[in-house]
This record gives sequence, C-alpha cells and structure tokens, in this order.
Amino acid sequence: MGDETWRRAGWAGAAIGVLAAGVAAGVAVERLTVGRSVREKARLALDSEGPYGALRGTPGRALADDGTELYYEIDEIDDVDAADEADEADASATRRRRLFGRKAPAPVTVVFSHGYCLNQDAWHFQRAALRGLVRTVHWDQRSHGRSGRGAAQAGPDGVPVSIDQLGRDLKAVLDAAAPEGPLVLVGHSMGGMTIMALADRYPELIRERVVGVAFVGTSAGRLGEVNYGLPTAGVNAVRRVLPGVLRALGARAELVERGRRATADLFAGLIKKYSFSSKDVDPAVARFAERMIESTPIDVVAEFYPAFAEHDKAAALAVLAGLPVLALAGDRDLVTPSSHTEAIAGLLPDAELVIMPDAGHLVMLEHPEAVTDRIADLLVRAGTVRTSRSGTGPGIGGPANR
Repeated sequence: MGDETWRRAGWAGAAIGVLAAGVAAGVAVERLTVGRSVREKARLALDSEGPYGALRGTPGRALADDGTELYYEIDEIDDVDAADEADEADASATRRRRLFGRKAPAPVTVVFSHGYCLNQDAWHFQRAALRGLVRTVHWDQRSHGRSGRGAAQAGPDGVPVSIDQLGRDLKAVLDAAAPEGPLVLVGHSMGGMTIMALADRYPELIRERVVGVAFVGTSAGRLGEVNYGLPTAGVNAVRRVLPGVLRALGARAELVERGRRATADLFAGLIKKYSFSSKDVDPAVARFAERMIESTPIDVVAEFYPAFAEHDKAAALAVLAGLPVLALAGDRDLVTPSSHTEAIAGLLPDAELVIMPDAGHLVMLEHPEAVTDRIADLLVRAGTVRTSRSGTGPGIGGPANR
C-alpha cells in the first residue's frame, strides 16, 4: 500500500472507531474480568453446542453464466399421505399441524437466498421447520459458503460483483434445482436484492412460475443513505474512504485475516450489535452468526461491497404486482432499516408488511418461529396449501418437483 492508502485507512479506522467505541468499552470490561483462555473455552463450547448449520440436503451444482460453480441443496417433500396417517406424536405431523393446520402443502418449491457474508445455513430454523413438509432449495451465493469463487471476479482483471449478476446466478440455480412447477422465493438482505434482480432480468419467469415472494430485511435501493447508527460525520467519512480501503485490504487478505482473528472479541461484539437487537439472544445463536460472517474472506467482502451503493431495483418491483408478497424487517435493523422494507411495501400495496419488534438484521435467527410462521402464512396466501389430500382445495396444480 502507498502512503496515501494507509492514510485513508487511518481515517476509515477512526470513523469506524466511533461505531465500535461502545462495543469496545464492553469488551474492555470483559477483559478485566474474564481471562482469555476462559473466553476461548466458551467460544469452543458454543461451537460444539447444538445442531446450528448442520442440516444438509441433496447436493447439486449449477453453473453461472461466467462459469462460477454455485452450490445448492434440496430438501424433498415427504410422502404427505403417509404422514397424515402417522401417529399424532410424529414430529413432522406435529410441525405440519402447527404451520398449516390440517392442510397439506401442495407441489411448490421454496427457494431461500441468503445475505451478504452469510451462507445457506442462515435459514437454519426455517429449514428445520419446513423440512419434509415443503420442497425447498437452499443455495450459497457466489464466493460464499460452498459455492465457488466468482470466476468473473478472479484475477487482477476481475470485474466487480453486481446485483444483476446475482440475479442471473439465481436463474441458473432455478434452472438446475427447480426447472418446473410453482416457486416461492424467499430472500434476506442481499438475497432479497438478488430476487429483485431476477425479476428485473426475467419478468416472464416471475409471471409464469412465481406464486409468492418474501423479502426479509432487504432494500430496493438508496442504501447510500443508511447511517448504520453512526453520527453523520462518522458515516460520511466511512463512505468516502471505505471502498478504497477494502480494495487495498483485500489485496493483503492473509495479513488482514490474521488481524481479524487477533481482535476476535471486538469483531464478535460488532457482529452482535449489527445482527441482533434482543438482549436475551441465545449466545449459541450469536456465535453461529459470528462463525458464518467471519468465514467470509476480506477480499470477498471487498468485492461485494460496492454493489450495494449501486443497487436500485425499485422499478423491478412492479413485476411482482398482484403476487402475494411478505415484506418483513426488524424494527431495530441498523443495516437495512425497516424504512426500506416499508418502502418496498409502499410500492406493492397488496404486500403484507411486518415490522418485527425488538429485532435486528438477522431477524430470522433472532425470532425464528415468528419469521417461519409468516413464511407459512405466505404459502397459504399464495395458494400453495391445499385443503385435502386429493387436492380438491384451493391449491396449485402442476407437477410435483420430486
């Protein structure tokens, strides 16, 4: 790095320090009262606790238009008739009754798209609740999770990631994992933007096959106005220098990753601040989110960041007019504020707007049952739940994707 870049990095650090000050104070107090070895043991214990992120389905791979290999998993629907005749204590029957009453899910594929610096496991709780009841597809966005590094971004001549590219990636996954039948698309944060890009590029797909959409903690644009809870001076400083700093740091990824590990406590505090609002969030869930985010390399963070300032897909929402849409956000989301979700609902007057109290950006992990219930309600509103095993109710026809 040149002197100018390092000087800018210093300014960015100062601005980010404003954001981190409160968190750092709490970390400093913890350091005075809790030894490092104790904290490391606690982190290891949380890593081994619970099955968070352990759900796996039938794996598959799709090829994006630039050759990037996109990893997805499919959870198929169980034999509904057999499940209906099972013992009342059967776990899947219990889940089905809680979500859908005495109704049975009709043939539909629900496709979950995750957000920036996460992976498909971010939908762990929703996946567990719907597992075996509805056919679902979970995929990792390019350069995230088990998907390949973006081919178009590789090398010194790589092109920046765009939200439009992510929309084309989703189309490739749909072609491979759900080539026919009705679709319900669910997207969190960047995943919601991916759905908007899909609608913008492939409106005929939306009209022909999509029967419902859920936007969770996302935005249709104007992300450059988000202040992330920072004072005006601090956020303006960050906006000016952060893109260049991230590019420079991305070029020295190994060095940065060592530094990030060395400041794990502060990093974890920042993740918690910007992911959750509830004071009583399960520490194991918070650690689960931390593991996902910290697994995203700094050069990937750098490649994706500029795309959000350019994102503007408000006009594409018109393609979704008339469809059942869920627009849900946490009331204390500092990353994509609930006002952005309200703006989406304003452009889709028939959408169900849900602002979840005491919830941050990772609302599907913070209040999993409430979010799952809203998605189940969307399936009912979309007509994908039939009233009888014979399919004589209001469910959708068409082939089952099995």
